[in-house]
Amino acid sequence: MTGGTDGHAEDQGRVYQSRGDQHISEHHHYGGDGPEHGGPDSVRRPAVGRPPVALRDRSDVMERLRASVEAERGGQVYVLYGMGGSGKTAVACALFQEITGEQGRVGLWVNASDRASLRAGMLAARNGLRPAADLVWTYLDRSAEPWLLVLDNTDEPEILRDGNWLRTSPRGIVVVTTRRAAARWWPGAELQYIGVLPREDAALVLRDLAPHSGTTEQAARVADRLGRLPLALTLAGGFLSHQVIDPWTMDTYGDQLDGDERVQLIDRGADALSAADPRHLVGLTWQLTLDAFEARGLPEAAALLRLLARLAAEPLPLTLLNHADIGAVLPRARTETALRALLDQSLSELVDAAGARCVQSHGILLDSVSAATPADLVPVLDTTAVRLLDAAVPGVPDAGPHDPRLRLLVPHALALLGHIGGPSAADAVAVATRLSVALHRTGDYLSAWETARSTADLAQRLLGADHRTVLAARSRAGRALFRLGRYAEAEAALRAVRDAQERLFGADDPDTTDSGYGLQLVLANLGRREESVALLRDTVAGRCSTLGPTHPLTLRARAGLLEMLPAADVVTEEGGTLLTLPSECDRSLGPDHTVTLGARHNHAWALYLLGRFDEADQEIRLVAETYVRRFGPEYPIVLAARQLLSRTRAALGHVEEGIALMTDVVERRERGLGPEHPFTAASRQLLDAYRSGRWRP
Repeated sequence: MTGGTDGHAEDQGRVYQSRGDQHISEHHHYGGDGPEHGGPDSVRRPAVGRPPVALRDRSDVMERLRASVEAERGGQVYVLYGMGGSGKTAVACALFQEITGEQGRVGLWVNASDRASLRAGMLAARNGLRPAADLVWTYLDRSAEPWLLVLDNTDEPEILRDGNWLRTSPRGIVVVTTRRAAARWWPGAELQYIGVLPREDAALVLRDLAPHSGTTEQAARVADRLGRLPLALTLAGGFLSHQVIDPWTMDTYGDQLDGDERVQLIDRGADALSAADPRHLVGLTWQLTLDAFEARGLPEAAALLRLLARLAAEPLPLTLLNHADIGAVLPRARTETALRALLDQSLSELVDAAGARCVQSHGILLDSVSAATPADLVPVLDTTAVRLLDAAVPGVPDAGPHDPRLRLLVPHALALLGHIGGPSAADAVAVATRLSVALHRTGDYLSAWETARSTADLAQRLLGADHRTVLAARSRAGRALFRLGRYAEAEAALRAVRDAQERLFGADDPDTTDSGYGLQLVLANLGRREESVALLRDTVAGRCSTLGPTHPLTLRARAGLLEMLPAADVVTEEGGTLLTLPSECDRSLGPDHTVTLGARHNHAWALYLLGRFDEADQEIRLVAETYVRRFGPEYPIVLAARQLLSRTRAALGHVEEGIALMTDVVERRERGLGPEHPFTAASRQLLDAYRSGRWRP
């Protein structure tokens, strides 16, 4: 979202007026002098720069909010609304720091700008799969400590209704920041308008940042020309404070504003404002700074900001900028200098997110930069942005433990799709879809679904519903729906996509067979085993024909037959050679390849069906141990393997051991998937059968 809107004050201080939006998953303050370090899925402090030295004006709203978080108070929702850059986040963050620091209340700060960010923040980047809002509010309602929850940048309030995210609890207070002021979005909440600053306080913001540039009255006149918008004031103050060789005065700056009408600010998502709306002046402010870069021989700073404006106003890992492909926009050797220039002028700031060092810029700033970017520069900016994201996403996503850093890339991939056009569009869609696959294969199915669905919707407007990349994205969304237990939706989505792919590309096309492989999984879990097996055999044949018999995707589909076929058919399938598939995978791919492990997993199931319990027990035990080492104990496929291990142990007479294994599996699936997910229900039924003595191998 935003950031980098604070100008410098004397002695390295900051005026805290429109710091902008923050990307914070979780914050607990327990006193102490050093930072609290949590896991990689959360942070313990706001992901912003130095703390403020002053919060100008806002005294009335701060007193009202302080009263709301007094001891034993709870059950309220407060909505801070106003135009972008008016300081809504600054007020919320000042309250947040005050009550988590001085009062010791638990604080949670969540970026609610889109569905994926909201779920990621509210779940503190856990890879749980149960209904996210229910999971979060269950824990909040049971909290032993009072809390404050900030939902920042809620400029699409409709996403709060998807899952009933906005609730109240007697244990805490909810504060929402938004540009959307209509009361229909906030039933039962107390609304507080955050507007532009009074003239005197607006002048003080400029004087705090650039005290030697003019008098208070001169600062007040500049503030009037800037519409007294905190974001514009902060950027202007930062500009004035950094002029060394030929310092500008307040009057000089104001004269430039009077004569420069080149850029209009785009404030997406805001409600209609009055004719006196000062939003366009922010664009003039940053443009003066970029002009100064040009004059000082730093055109790379402007180029870098234009590149950032093709992406999202969210934390962007710095590793993306340290890549050779950035050379198409600015010399790679000058990227560090360009970034430092943006940081020095408060156009961007450094933040930490999900354990990664990131750069972040204010959303309104990026909107205005994007709108003012010369048309002839757009193609190379888009191509470069695609290549940087492409390099950051695994080329061949593999199964692996949860990686919250992948989620950092999602808003940037989607923002680029919102900007892009021309020949780079299909490449951008392919990268975003591959990112969805990477999320899926770490077990983060919610993020995978959100990413694939949003990608397909954006891509369809660019490329049309029948474009190969659009269909591939919709196929991935269907695969994620299956993993979320939404079988009916998954079947409908995958069947429609597969039919279209078969019509357009042929039955044996890799995309068609990929959708077919996903569809057969859904059918099997719906109890339609014959349909599933028929489709799986078609998938195997198609992949053998197109990719070859030893391609990893072909071997994976053949391994599926080990799981899906009845015991009698397993013995005769492929001329009686199917049971040797794990050895074939070992020779072709190696013993540690994910497909080889999956083949051994399914082979153990086939042995179990054949009544060869000792062999099945030995094989699935080794597979489960390997899975745990690679993926951790919560990974979905680990739980599937441990469930099969419980069956083999019980079949060998060790029922109590089977009960212990299944008790653990059920508990972990309830935490991750929720109690109503079909996988959880099946595990619970098996556990009940063990305990009642009704189970038979």
